[in-house]
Amino acid sequence: MTSSDKVRDGSHDFDFLFGAWEIENHRLDAPISGSSCWYEFKGKGVVRPIWGGAANMDEFEGESPKGRIHGITLRLYDQNSGQWRLYWANRTRGVLETPTIGEFKNGRGEFFDQEIFDGKAIYVRYVWSNITQDSCQWEQAFSADGGKTWETNWIMKLTRVKT
Repeated sequence: MTSSDKVRDGSHDFDFLFGAWEIENHRLDAPISGSSCWYEFKGKGVVRPIWGGAANMDEFEGESPKGRIHGITLRLYDQNSGQWRLYWANRTRGVLETPTIGEFKNGRGEFFDQEIFDGKAIYVRYVWSNITQDSCQWEQAFSADGGKTWETNWIMKLTRVKT
């Protein structure tokens, strides 16, 4: 990057998410297995700004058919790159996972990482889309072929809780 290149200020990209949410979850039963069986469950979440909005944290709770999920996401903004790092942790493991890294363009956020799933290296993609004042959607997808094809395996439809 040259000194004349300007990094877009995306430090407020996640401001839409601050507040309390009811979450409708749709999850693929067995990702990267050829399965087409999905299950659904309800959840709730709360998102709070940190560092004046240059970071934020959410708490997620849901009662899935496979057990209770308690999770947090820590989102940190890197003003030098203009990108976000999203770290997920669940209560069961108690570990901040490998961050997905990315940014928003034209109202859509895309974030990527590489992880081990069932003993194999895969790519992971998170997408934030359909963003309005009172709703949005998050999707997780896996790719076992280096990003040539993607299998969506978790969709969250968030609706703001009115106070």
